[in-house]
Amino acid sequence: MAFSFTLTVNFSILPYYEGQVPHRNLDMGAGPDKHTERWGEVHMDILTAGLLAAVIIVIISLSLKIVKQYERGVVFRLGKVIGVREPGLRIIIPIIDRMVRVSLRIVTMPIPSQKIITQDNVSIDVAAVAYFKVADPLRAVVAIEDYYGAVNQISQTTVRNVIGQFVLDEVLSETARINEKIKEIIDEHSEPWGINVTTVEIKDIKLPEGMQRAMARQAEAERDKRAKIITAEGEYFSAAKLGEAADVIEKHPVALQLRNLQVLAEIATEKNSTIVFPAQFMSSIRDVKEFIEREDE
Repeated sequence: MAFSFTLTVNFSILPYYEGQVPHRNLDMGAGPDKHTERWGEVHMDILTAGLLAAVIIVIISLSLKIVKQYERGVVFRLGKVIGVREPGLRIIIPIIDRMVRVSLRIVTMPIPSQKIITQDNVSIDVAAVAYFKVADPLRAVVAIEDYYGAVNQISQTTVRNVIGQFVLDEVLSETARINEKIKEIIDEHSEPWGINVTTVEIKDIKLPEGMQRAMARQAEAERDKRAKIITAEGEYFSAAKLGEAADVIEKHPVALQLRNLQVLAEIATEKNSTIVFPAQFMSSIRDVKEFIEREDE
């Protein structure tokens, strides 16, 4: 009785499916019932939909590319260039298309210091800096593998070759002309790569210590020379003025006497207790007096 009662209770709590009581197989090794199979199908549908949504999201994310204002995008389709994309939101085909971004901003490229022998056989260390930008994104990607490295190498060789054509004095005094010549050569070599070199500047020139001391002595000698010239010019000017004064005194003897009076007046202003008058002083006063009387007449 207990066994049959338990069966009745178990059948009574099972849910109805399409108006009929499902039959439970009492065999423990039997497969799942129809209700379980239904839920399995629903779970499979949900999983499939989730995977499909994830795939769609991935495809969309791979298809949308953002090109910044200072960039251009070179697009390849199955290895072939199909165009250059302008700034903005751009769409490509995933896996089939590939976009290479190229910056159009000016690049600052240091040219490392290197030993250079000038035309007059002086060894110096020269460091420079170059500024360039990509003018043609397509050629910068297709024509050369690494345009930055290529410009750097051609810049080093050009600096060495150009400076080697000048003597040391020209290197130190004509840097503007040397900079322009280096720029023109680098720009000529990099133009097929779509690169435009804007500026090249020599940043630092280091001389050997012996040469620095020699130049310091030369500069000191030059300063002494200029000082002596200035002193000589001053003496010459002073002598010329003295000559003019002598001519005036020769024409007007009284002018000498007036000068003597001026000197005495200057002495009197000083704190001296004793003033010595020369013997000819009185005669000088008489001469001045006579000159004034003649002028009054």
